[in-house]
Amino acid sequence: MKLLNIFKTFRTDEDGAVTVDWVVLTAAIVGLGIAVVTTVSGGLRTAATTLTTDLAATMGDAATATDADTGTGDGDSGSGN
Repeated sequence: MKLLNIFKTFRTDEDGAVTVDWVVLTAAIVGLGIAVVTTVSGGLRTAATTLTTDLAATMGDAATATDADTGTGDGDSGSGN
């Protein structure tokens, strides 16, 4: 009789089914996250490379313009001549 009661309790117990549901839901969310990261990472890498290149070019242009401004020696001190 004891073995029969164990089987009846096991059959009516819902805890295992809920655990399986949570495991499946969590696995789906993790899989979706991996898919999103994989899809977006290429575009982010391209955007970061473009940003770095543009900033380097702008900084180079600014440095060149600053060097040219200070090395012209045109004698204009802003006195209004």
